[in-house]
Amino acid sequence: MSVDFLDTNVLVYSLDFSAPYKKQIAQKLVHDALSVQSALISYQVVQETLNTVQRKFATTVSDDDARLLLEHMLVPLMRVMPSASLYSQALRIAQRFKFSFYDSLIVAAAQSAGCKRLLTEDMQHGQVIDGLRIVNPFI
Repeated sequence: MSVDFLDTNVLVYSLDFSAPYKKQIAQKLVHDALSVQSALISYQVVQETLNTVQRKFATTVSDDDARLLLEHMLVPLMRVMPSASLYSQALRIAQRFKFSFYDSLIVAAAQSAGCKRLLTEDMQHGQVIDGLRIVNPFI
């Protein structure tokens, strides 16, 4: 069974009360990822998620709640760690597709994990990058 890669925005929306439609979709994706291992994330998504919920939310998450989020959602989904080859692949993707380095790192992480779909609203829906399909789950 192929698993999906969840970008940071999916995890953030699962916790965001300001966008109820997106929150409902994101919560289902995260629930399925945790319960049936239908998706995974990288270390980068962990970092970005924690930064967003602690610094950018209108009502930020406490340190204790951030630790719970890390323990119960982020770590169980984290499957891709940094490596020299991951960074090299991200640089090749950035050059080839003119993506930012951080978007390229997400694509490289999804590819390195063998994912067929990258769920994100930050890239072009339907684009295929070497077998990895970009899917915006909110449209």
